[in-house]
Amino acid sequence: MEIAAKGNENTNQPEKSKRKWVYAKKPAGKLYNYRQVVGYSLLLFLFAAPFIKINGNPFLMFNIVERKFSIFGNIFLPQDMHIFLFGMLIIMVCIVLFTAVYGRVWCGWTCPQTIFMELIFRRIEYFIEGDWNQQKKRNEGPDTDAKAWRKILKHAVFITVSFIIANLFLAYIIGVDALFKIITDPVDQHIAGFISIWAFTFVFYFVFAYVREIVCTRICPYGRLQGVLLDENSVTVAYNVARGEPRGKIRKNSDVVTGDCIDCNLCVHVCPTGIDIRKGTQLECVSCTACIDACDAVMDKIHKPKRLIGFYTQAEADGKATVQDGKKRNTRAIVYSCILLVLMGIFTAMIFSRTDVDGRLLRAKGSTYQFRDDGTVTNLYSLELINKTTRDIDYELVSEDKDVEIQIVNPISHLTREGNAKLSLFLIAKKSNIKEYKTNIKLNVVADGEVIETMKTTFIAPPAK
Repeated sequence: MEIAAKGNENTNQPEKSKRKWVYAKKPAGKLYNYRQVVGYSLLLFLFAAPFIKINGNPFLMFNIVERKFSIFGNIFLPQDMHIFLFGMLIIMVCIVLFTAVYGRVWCGWTCPQTIFMELIFRRIEYFIEGDWNQQKKRNEGPDTDAKAWRKILKHAVFITVSFIIANLFLAYIIGVDALFKIITDPVDQHIAGFISIWAFTFVFYFVFAYVREIVCTRICPYGRLQGVLLDENSVTVAYNVARGEPRGKIRKNSDVVTGDCIDCNLCVHVCPTGIDIRKGTQLECVSCTACIDACDAVMDKIHKPKRLIGFYTQAEADGKATVQDGKKRNTRAIVYSCILLVLMGIFTAMIFSRTDVDGRLLRAKGSTYQFRDDGTVTNLYSLELINKTTRDIDYELVSEDKDVEIQIVNPISHLTREGNAKLSLFLIAKKSNIKEYKTNIKLNVVADGEVIETMKTTFIAPPAK
């Protein structure tokens, strides 16, 4: 597969139509170790989250088909769309603010594409086929049985891992219980689920075995947004031009003055997207910091200060930064980070403050107040209750106004899990107690002695004379 993708052979196609296969050198260093801790921690969370349940609900589930979501064990139905939209708004703000301050760090450290590619699939490739130079020599060399067996083994493992990821992905959509039924029941009972698993498997296999860095450099819209969101105060992985140039090899007894960069090209060899960071800020850079580790190792060997490549603003990389620039950057980062924390705090509060039952209390269409012979006046209402939990709920309706009585036309006091109930009811008040034409009324839905939902409405009747 790699041989066909490299495009090193001479063809009649234009040069720009060829793809140069990226052989990334195995990274090593302090930042790579930190990235492994972050990446494998996220992988552990990713694989565990669908199996964790809170009050019988999945910790995380995004069932788009049934329009049902579970976040932190709380079930969200279409009635909670306002919370979902606010969450999407937070994500958009996070993308804009985080990228404007910290660049594309998300891509290199926490993006699933990068984590799966660099910490799983590429490590499998290193283990079976060796480091980048060994892979390149084999692919450009003659076909042998050993080469064929390595390819077969590698792609067999790739497909197996892709199958596991596909099942995990489906668990986030339909839940682990439904996925377990698809796996254990006869295939003919879950044809759509069976097809979905294998479709996802081959999509993931195609992405990680062939497409690879093209996802980051051409397909992902976030990478394209980077060019719009970054400015001269954004911190990105950058080459310190002022310190590194002019480049040159270390030569004894030479009068030529050179910078700290010895032009070893290790920063290029370790780059998973195949760019040269020394050419300036590029959309293809995912801020994985592999080039920083590689360059630091070289600086150690030649007894030069580290961070020839590091996290810099454009002004710092060009040697034009001032103290005021640094203060401005730090202030900006603090302000943006505080905004993000406030937004995430509001979203978390919205999630945990939502009620288990959603109620809609409306005056019945075309109805008006009615006087009774016993000196009372009534208003007719329609009520819909929706159970947003996975347990049955027994409830009762209670008016907060002691002078208002509730009379239910079709008494229903039980809500099934994720079910709903539609009721018609009268609110009754004594004519002598009516002081205004419109009186605000609150009805509480009470379950197990606790108020789980409060609904507001208006009681209409002429005031007593």
